[in-house]
Amino acid sequence: MEITIDGAGKMIHCGRTGYRPAWDQLLGLRLDRRMLVGAALAACFGASTVRAQPDPLPSWNEGTAKKSITDFVARVTTPGAPDFVPVDHRIATFDNDGTLWSEQPVYFQVQFAFDRIKALAPQHPEWRTRQPFKALLERDIKAMAALGEKGLLPIIAATHAGMTIEEFEKTVTDWIATARHPRFDRPYTDLVYQPMLELLAYMRGNGFRTFIVSGGGIEFMRPWTEKAYGIPPEQVVGSSGVTRWHMGPDGTPVLLKEAKIDFVDDGPGKPVGINRFIGRRPVFAFGNSDGDQQMLEWTAGGSGARFMGLVHHTDVEREWAYDRTSPVGRLDKAWDEAVRRGWLVVDMKRDWKVIYPFEK
Repeated sequence: MEITIDGAGKMIHCGRTGYRPAWDQLLGLRLDRRMLVGAALAACFGASTVRAQPDPLPSWNEGTAKKSITDFVARVTTPGAPDFVPVDHRIATFDNDGTLWSEQPVYFQVQFAFDRIKALAPQHPEWRTRQPFKALLERDIKAMAALGEKGLLPIIAATHAGMTIEEFEKTVTDWIATARHPRFDRPYTDLVYQPMLELLAYMRGNGFRTFIVSGGGIEFMRPWTEKAYGIPPEQVVGSSGVTRWHMGPDGTPVLLKEAKIDFVDDGPGKPVGINRFIGRRPVFAFGNSDGDQQMLEWTAGGSGARFMGLVHHTDVEREWAYDRTSPVGRLDKAWDEAVRRGWLVVDMKRDWKVIYPFEK
């Protein structure tokens, strides 16, 4: 039913029926425009049928960031609207580290690998004299930093390979259940972002399929993302190692993880991963670092309405503050691109009422 109010605020049109209330007599008050709209709804439908809709994003402060999200969703989900997107094309992709959960002081998967090296060290005495294992076991931060990303590869190989996918899944599940973050002394899955949990639920409630597209390992994420985010394993896209089919001596087929990289889902690899594993270009994408720039550019390059967003870590008290010079989650070129192209940059300190669910 269409409701219109004339410019003088004297006539409400409910469909084809005109209703002329005595506004100056209503409760003896002079009504502003917002009160007039409320009275219009009550007049047309009856006061008992007028209900305030619950806030879908209660942990987001009112402002440009929140409004840009809700306005976009309204535009693309309203039948007949110029920007309407059919349900089967409503794809929303989210980076994981630094976008859906924290990533400091090191990426959580890296901490998992470090913990596994310590647990396996008694079986490998040679690690005490071989880098990068020696630096890790001695907690030599300078030596680890000097090794760079390449120095992590032997650690990842030693902790992520040589086992079946089921054995690796159990290792990850056990670690998630017992490991504690050094700053908060909480399980790592407690450090998911409450505002982003609400955003994921809001998108799904409006017909979107939500996908993780992360540089993290796909088999590291899959065991826990459904419980943490409501995102099932088949909607997780990540970096992956080579797996090999093997028939066990008892006739049981297994997939073995090898110490070889198959696919890196970061930077330019993210659009490739989206195409390979999802098969549709997103219309909505969120990241937080330069590793997400190409995913946002790929999203923006499609036709029709598009939404691109970045989480900017600005809250040193409740979380961390970092961007251009951070070795973890660097936000530099992607930030400049977002400003140039008008993408949303969420200021964590300004735009989020709470960071984590345990703050509520």
